[in-house]
This record gives sequence, structure tokens and C-alpha cells, in this order.
Amino acid sequence: MALLPNKVKYRKMHRGSRKGVAQRGNKVSFGSYGLQSLERAWITGTQIEAARVAISRGMKRKGNMWIRIFPQKSVTKKPLEVRMGKGKANVDHWVAVVRPATMLFEVEGVPESVAREALSSAAAKMPVRCRFAERD
Repeated sequence: MALLPNKVKYRKMHRGSRKGVAQRGNKVSFGSYGLQSLERAWITGTQIEAARVAISRGMKRKGNMWIRIFPQKSVTKKPLEVRMGKGKANVDHWVAVVRPATMLFEVEGVPESVAREALSSAAAKMPVRCRFAERD
């Protein structure tokens, strides 16, 4: 199952800026524990899905899980061995723009040891360094 927007009016997007620190979505808001990014990156829909599966297996499908990021930025890519020019390429995949301090996932309803184990296995699937966060 690919993670991408249902409807998109203007598919092809600019690359944009990734500078700065996350001002919103940087606290544990829904669950008790969270996985917080420490670096900036584009996280693809398949990476998010792999982490989601790792968390749900780690928690043995008990408790609740929230995915706090969504891939709504399109990334285009030209096919191999195609000459330069001839316009912007077609959409290849979708990414979520992640800045430092962005909360990626949250869990609730499981002991801290289980949550720590599940989120650390999800962190291994992410292209950024992450830390375990607790609700204040």
C-alpha cells in the first residue's frame, strides 16, 4: 500500500527549503511516548510504511499508534538514459519534509519498555537519527 495523497490538483512541486527547526508538531500530543527526529530529511511513503509495520509488530498490535507525518510533497525523476531538457519529469514518489524536532510517531497503551523497543526498531527504518520522547 503506497502512502500518497488521494487527490492532487498540481502534482509537480518545487524542491523547497528544509532549513530551520520544526515549530509545530514537535511535542508528544496524542500518545504517551513518541519518536522525534534529530535531523532534516525527506522521508518517503515506503519508509513511513516500513516503520509503521515495525511499530505495530513491536507492540504486538496492542495500544494505539499515531503517524504524525504524511508524504504530501511530490518528487519527480527522469527515466534512465534520457537526454536533458523536454520539460519537468513525471512524479516518481511522494515524501514528507521532516525538520529537526519533528514528532514522527506516537504510541500509547503499552509499557515504556515495549514502546521503547518498538520505536527503536522503527528508528532503524528511518533515514534520520531519532530519539525516544515522553509526554511532559
